[in-house]
Amino acid sequence: MKTTRGDFPQEINLHLISYLEMLQRKGIKSIYLTPPGAVHEATAEQKQLSGDQERSVAKETMGGIVEKLSEVDAKVSVCEDCGLHRGRTNTVFGTGNPGTKVMFIGEGPGRDEDIQGKPFVGRSGQLLTKMLGAIDLSREDVYITNIVKCRPPDNRDPQEEEVRCCEKYLIAQIDLIRPRIICALGRVAAHWLLDTKDSLAALRNRENFYRGTQVLVTYHPAALLRNPGLKRGAWEDFKQLTAIISE
Repeated sequence: MKTTRGDFPQEINLHLISYLEMLQRKGIKSIYLTPPGAVHEATAEQKQLSGDQERSVAKETMGGIVEKLSEVDAKVSVCEDCGLHRGRTNTVFGTGNPGTKVMFIGEGPGRDEDIQGKPFVGRSGQLLTKMLGAIDLSREDVYITNIVKCRPPDNRDPQEEEVRCCEKYLIAQIDLIRPRIICALGRVAAHWLLDTKDSLAALRNRENFYRGTQVLVTYHPAALLRNPGLKRGAWEDFKQLTAIISE
């Protein structure tokens, strides 16, 4: 077997070089060796270095996710795959923290959302913000989007063709963010995500999944504004959400 300097077999050297290059790509520039049988306590400086490296890698990864989400957003902004584009003022892609554990999905933009180009900014959005605050979360802690990215006329339910055209964008958002759980806001979002016509009551009281991601179903904030008596149930749903993301 051919050997190189230090009497290491060539194959081992190649593996070592490949491994070290991989570490370098991750931003790891120093390796600390511990003698066999020795107990090594990392110094404060080494711990700081390790923490800085981890944060650097995490920041680089998050930057890539943000960039890819922006690319999808750019495609949405010029999308004309269905008839909804003819009546829109702005597309409404999504806002929030791409590193979140929970993604909220509603049915579609309303008038205020269409004007501002942001999801849940009208009365329903203001209530959602208060509901998040009740469980010690802010809009900056979560990610909020809709099934369709353009406003349906007169706030009607999105039609199947419209949802099918927009589904690829929603899937891209979910695949990039990879939330621990999705919170489906209302009947329409729940029905499309879970491919069912079951009642909201039935869906709220069972475990659901969309493409492998757990889905918690609750009331749309607009329904709570119309019927305040539903708020107790929504509060129970949000407490369950808190328990799940705390696991």
